[in-house]
Amino acid sequence: MLSIEGREVRVTHPDKPYFSRQTRLSKLDLIRYYVSIAPGALAGIRDRPLVLKRFVDGAEGEAFYQKRAPARRPAWLRTVTLSFPSGRTAEEVVVDDAAGLAWIVNLGCIELHPHPVRSSDLEHPDELRVDLDPGPGVSWADVCRVTLEVRFLLEEAGLRGWPKTSGSRGMHVNVRIEQRWTFGEVRRAALALSRAVERRAPGLASSKWWKEERHGVFLDYNQNAKDRTTCSAYSVRPLPDARVSAPLHWHEVPDCKPADFTVLTIPKRFAELGDPHAGIEAAPGSLEKLLDLAAQDEAAGLGDAPWPPHFRKMEGEGPRVAPSRARSTAKKPPRTKMPLLVIANSPNKDAALAGLERWKSNHAEVARLLAVDDVLVDSMRGRSSTWTRIRVNLRHVPEALRPPQETPDPDDDPTREWRNRRVSNRVSNEDA
Repeated sequence: MLSIEGREVRVTHPDKPYFSRQTRLSKLDLIRYYVSIAPGALAGIRDRPLVLKRFVDGAEGEAFYQKRAPARRPAWLRTVTLSFPSGRTAEEVVVDDAAGLAWIVNLGCIELHPHPVRSSDLEHPDELRVDLDPGPGVSWADVCRVTLEVRFLLEEAGLRGWPKTSGSRGMHVNVRIEQRWTFGEVRRAALALSRAVERRAPGLASSKWWKEERHGVFLDYNQNAKDRTTCSAYSVRPLPDARVSAPLHWHEVPDCKPADFTVLTIPKRFAELGDPHAGIEAAPGSLEKLLDLAAQDEAAGLGDAPWPPHFRKMEGEGPRVAPSRARSTAKKPPRTKMPLLVIANSPNKDAALAGLERWKSNHAEVARLLAVDDVLVDSMRGRSSTWTRIRVNLRHVPEALRPPQETPDPDDDPTREWRNRRVSNRVSNEDA
């Protein structure tokens, strides 16, 4: 039992290993980490509904997403009812203090996933999120270069960005904004920003939604759609070295190294330097200039870009289908279809990557012809599950050498049963 700021938090199985490969940490070690940097972590999640991403078997185990607050929870823990694009609602946890933070970590929440809204107004975000996601083979130096381009464009729009490492291979830039705009408007501003960065650094940055069309660093504008979350500042990531999503000062961005920021190093940095994002609440900005930029794009013929697959079709949105699967029409010239093969599906990323290596071994001549960005590693997300899908693009392989689609190895898509059942129900209803 821990006593934290006058509240008692029971820790179940405190010695349970949560990291056991490169860094060895128990559940209690993880809770102590979060308590040690609680002011910084709380700055990113306080007064916001949280999606609980639970690693009940530790960082090496499978995670699942839980939107609904557990029925058994402390009386002092707040909740709010959030509505989703599907029309469903859920009562989600709101954490306001270090005790609440410790309580959700005890549930297995290694990462923290807040929505970009406050509990007092769930329809108007107060944060625009820039998620920089590098493709395979992209260097960290290029990620930093694109991050700095984001900074310059934000400043031109009268906005201040607050950078942090993602804790994995990318960067995040958070922008406090006035609570005047809807989710759709914030996403529209983020799309305009992504396209502007791509124009500034066409060889380094991409705003293209479909992975087969991307290159370099992808600026994921859809992280600003309603019901999307990203890990917040000081979140621990499920990597062997217990890496952390670390807030940075802008002058640190060019020379920073993600591996320097871990559960073992961040508490000392926090104690000595404080929180680089301590001033984030001081001056929320306006999206007006970014929305003006969006209007210019639209006037020039750039329509809306694809939304995430579980959203309804939006007005002005083009075909929501990957170019490799798009059908040609008489009115439009056919787009080049990419020759893609699905190699592996697995909730375990290491298992999926091992399947890729087996495929490469079985098709060694083909594997030698693949460019770095011909291997597409997709982090897939269902309603309550995640898995890794690996595909290869055979665009650089002569047609005579291209192998056919084989059964993926492994082939463990956790949503397949649900999708098959949905199709079966649809057919039954049509027959009825």
